Amino acid sequence: MLKKPDRKAIRAKRRLRLRNKILGTAERPRLNVFRSLNHIYAQIIDDEKGVTLVAASSLSPELKGNLKTGGNIEAAKAVGELIGKKAVDAGLKRVVFDRAGYIYHGRVKALAEAARSAGLEF
Repeated sequence: MLKKPDRKAIRAKRRLRLRNKILGTAERPRLNVFRSLNHIYAQIIDDEKGVTLVAASSLSPELKGNLKTGGNIEAAKAVGELIGKKAVDAGLKRVVFDRAGYIYHGRVKALAEAARSAGLEF
């Protein structure tokens, strides 16, 4: 009997394949996205120094009271706008988008488009 492939293992393999090609530098740091069932998280990372420059999530104090739930498209849009605003305030305009093995659809797409509209280029 054939065993069904594990979705987490498939995503991890896809994530590692992407990470071999994507590297965040000081000039163009990496915008990383992580989504769970209940929340969505975004970080802008300089991989050369190993430092997180800016971070935002649906648990951020700026958004926590305004969101009904942290695991939907509206929350992803709010997190994208917040990460874009924080990045522009920190002097970052250009980033490399790291979708972390997730399909560019739904919450990941909403976060990316909101970050673009807030002033980030990728």
